[in-house]
Amino acid sequence: MEKKSDGTTSPPDPVSQKNETTTMIPLDFSKSADGLLPAIVQDHASGEVLMLAYINEESWKKTLETGKAHYWSRSRKALWLKGESSGHVQMIREILVDCDADTVVFKVEQLGGAACHKGYRSCFFRRVSDGKLVVDQTPVFDPKTVYGS
Repeated sequence: MEKKSDGTTSPPDPVSQKNETTTMIPLDFSKSADGLLPAIVQDHASGEVLMLAYINEESWKKTLETGKAHYWSRSRKALWLKGESSGHVQMIREILVDCDADTVVFKVEQLGGAACHKGYRSCFFRRVSDGKLVVDQTPVFDPKTVYGS
């Protein structure tokens, strides 16, 4: 417990706790029934939002250990190293944790130029205009060439 200036105590800050064997920054995975927390991914230099993905405790630990973005694939129900199929790996440059320790921002260096599995730099390659979705980016790669059919 930490002693406050008014004499009361509060639990330790979960972001600053350390595991005895390795530095492990705890997040509050209990806030989600499936144990998944959102990870907002931004380009570290420009601030451009590249994607939103989900992490669980295993992917969080792998990200901290390797410096490469790991996620939990909800469709495959498996640990996922971003870029393991495409080569478009995300190197972690900075991590921000929100006030409730239940959302993170990964500021990354996007290798290969594309974060989106559809071949675009960002998963947010469409915008709403006059009630329609308009594609406002050019694909970086052809998904059929990278992933097959």
